[in-house]
Amino acid sequence: MRLVTFVDLQGMQRSGAFINSDQQVVDFQAAYGDIYGGAHPALESIQALVDAGEQGLELARLLVTRAPIVSVRQRADVKLRAPIQPPPQMRDCSCFELHLKQSFAAARRARVKREPDPEAALKAMNTGADDRVIETFNRQPIYYKCNRFAVIGADEDVIWPSYSRALDFELEFGCYISKRAKDVSRDDARDFILGYTIFNDVSARDAQALEMSGMLGPAKSKDFDTANVMGPCLVTADEIEDPYNLTMIARVNGEEWGRGNTRDMRWQFEDLIAHISRSETLYPGEFLGSGTVGNGCGLEQLRYLKPNDIVELEVEQIGILRTLITKPE
Repeated sequence: MRLVTFVDLQGMQRSGAFINSDQQVVDFQAAYGDIYGGAHPALESIQALVDAGEQGLELARLLVTRAPIVSVRQRADVKLRAPIQPPPQMRDCSCFELHLKQSFAAARRARVKREPDPEAALKAMNTGADDRVIETFNRQPIYYKCNRFAVIGADEDVIWPSYSRALDFELEFGCYISKRAKDVSRDDARDFILGYTIFNDVSARDAQALEMSGMLGPAKSKDFDTANVMGPCLVTADEIEDPYNLTMIARVNGEEWGRGNTRDMRWQFEDLIAHISRSETLYPGEFLGSGTVGNGCGLEQLRYLKPNDIVELEVEQIGILRTLITKPE
């Protein structure tokens, strides 16, 4: 299934699923009422559906196949929110080594740009801190916890933070947890993956450059309203045979800025679940981001967004997450 959360023409938030090449949406609660009468608590939201477990998902699958035409909405008539908005918890992990290496290299180039001899300054620069990050990355999964209340969906705009002049996108995908997970082995971890979506981890690069020396991870560079864009849908795990062979493409205003593939993940979601769930319970609906794919952001090319840019992030078999970048006057 291709699960969605949407706002209908009456302004009500609903749960549903894409059908007909994502051009239409089944309104779950409306379909249930048309078939059985009344309402079902598991259909109040995608989070309620996940909390209901396999029975909830089976009900949703039944409604997708049997939905009366009166319970089907046109995609153009609804406003998509994130599949789960907000998720119970968010963690963004670092799974692509190429992104780290290229980002570090780009940041070093930016730091020496105003030196009398940039090339000489670049060669003389100490890369020890960057090398230690790569060493840690290859030793174990690393992640930070995001602001789950900054999550928005495909039909909501990113609002440029007032304190930044260097805004960037990050092309990621991520998974949602299907059921409680604690001390899960890697071999069993896939059973705890509900499905996948696209994630745009919008980042204020100038704020990030200032705060990362504090050694506590990203903060205001990632934490501002509308910074975490997800969607357009949550594709359940049974719909994607191999999540580690998906092409990922980033475009800005129709121009391709970069592409990669999920096969390049140093740490897969099963690794992340096994690592994070050690002596810690993960709950249904929690989200784990993949981190940025190599070539999946502007920083790696020292290019940044402008107000009114349209960012399109595409992940094969999931769709396109299209976002307008707005800046208040």
